[in-house]
Amino acid sequence: MATKTIQVDMLAKMFLAGAQNIEAKKEFINELNVFPVPDGDTGTNMSLTIMAAAKEVTALHNPDIKELAKAISSGSLRGARGNSGVILSQLLRGFTRSIREEGEIDAAALAAACKRARDTAYKAVMKPKEGTILTVASGIAEKAAEMALETEDLEEFIPAVISYAEEVLMKTPDMLPVLKEAGVVDSGGQGLLEVIRGAYDAFLGKEIDYSTMKPEAGAVAAKIDVQEAADIRFGYCTEFIILTEKEFTEEDEREFKAYLSSLGDSIVCVADDDVVKIHVHTNDPGLAIQKALSYGQLSRMKIDNMREEHHEKLIRDAEKLAMQQAEEAKKEPAKPMGFIAVSIGEGMNEIFRELGADYIIEGGQTMNPSTEDMLNAISNVNAESIFILPNNKNIVLAANQAKALVEDKEIIVIPTKTVPQGITALINFDPEGDAASNEETMLEEIKNVKSGQITYAVRDTHIDDKEIHEGDIMGIGDSGILAVGKDINSTTKELLSELTDDDSELISLYYGEEVTEADAESFTKEIEALYPDIDVDVHYGGQPIYYYVLAVE
Repeated sequence: MATKTIQVDMLAKMFLAGAQNIEAKKEFINELNVFPVPDGDTGTNMSLTIMAAAKEVTALHNPDIKELAKAISSGSLRGARGNSGVILSQLLRGFTRSIREEGEIDAAALAAACKRARDTAYKAVMKPKEGTILTVASGIAEKAAEMALETEDLEEFIPAVISYAEEVLMKTPDMLPVLKEAGVVDSGGQGLLEVIRGAYDAFLGKEIDYSTMKPEAGAVAAKIDVQEAADIRFGYCTEFIILTEKEFTEEDEREFKAYLSSLGDSIVCVADDDVVKIHVHTNDPGLAIQKALSYGQLSRMKIDNMREEHHEKLIRDAEKLAMQQAEEAKKEPAKPMGFIAVSIGEGMNEIFRELGADYIIEGGQTMNPSTEDMLNAISNVNAESIFILPNNKNIVLAANQAKALVEDKEIIVIPTKTVPQGITALINFDPEGDAASNEETMLEEIKNVKSGQITYAVRDTHIDDKEIHEGDIMGIGDSGILAVGKDINSTTKELLSELTDDDSELISLYYGEEVTEADAESFTKEIEALYPDIDVDVHYGGQPIYYYVLAVE
């Protein structure tokens, strides 16, 4: 028997089921997140947004459709987080405004609501981009309008719309090169699809534990390159609500959007009664907030450092990859020797992997891994003897403590105090030798490595007979601070003059995340000219904090 209408109680169940489904799938959606910035939070933001509305809905008692619509619209707007969350709130706002006067919802009303949802979301976004959640919303509206002319049976209407939405979603990589490069569909579009899938399950009367569901076939997790951090032009995701003290006119909206566009991008500005929701990516959150105060009081302010979130995602991805590889390795017989290396950047990570490291622990000067981190790494390396390369003097103790706690494997800590020493140790590993002979060789070879690091001072200080001011560039050697200056390149040259001697044969430069490849290559030519009798290598290290990590051998 055909189902031609949706009543208010069923609509509430469908909305809550959609919210529950995206909550269950949020981590999967996070993995797809590469646009507009690869910070891995689309699923979280969409879930938090719709769950804020779900909270409003569950507080209602026998609501009519107008009360339900208001709860969904107001709750999602006030709880909206992130670019994707604000857009989702606008889709919900447009949809509910279209159906709030309906006694019951039929195919024609659903089609009209889908159209208004799309139009409302497009209007809210300063510069709509195809290949995103907006494209999927547009596909839903188009198919809904088509189906409303063909059938009144919602059991035919809804699955046809969902099927077409899936087709549109799978085409998003063809519209956004960043998606195709990462091998993923748009994360916001995937999130919207999960909402309507959950709603359809409720419409069918299904009782489903969404937490046990697997990602849909054809959807793959994102593989984000570290270089994409450079694409985060505006570093702070800034959100707040303006509680207006006077009418926020269309002219006010145009003026404020224009001002925000001078500060950043990914701008969404939505006015609803006496509330205005703002989302912008900018390098100057304070300026956006200062301007907003001229319209009224501010509420629910949130500022997130997206570059930091991106870096944290890279760490999580690296750990996840290592865990997967370790699980696969456990299925094989234990090999004679394995390696754990502490590393400080994606470029460094890749170098260690290429040299044969089995497990990478992200760490360094500001992120010293614990003994537990070491034990976790050891458990994931399927080898009889495991070498640990701490690559930082502050991490050697944790490595030794882990060694003392392990009984079923031989743990050998090579006390490397710098990443270059760790690289040298791995380069000199002889797979034909035994653990003891390799340990002896490594300990001898790391003595021949002089290391250096170029970074900046965070405060005024006096150390190693040098007067240092906040913002100065420092060249740090194995024995302390060897050079101080105002310029990265000149300070690096001064540090190298302290590290090189007549016996030096090789200079290795590892440039960090704040140095471009072009600048590193250009600087390398200067070093080659200064030291014509010494080989000079340059590698991408990707390390934070340190502009260059140096090795002289």
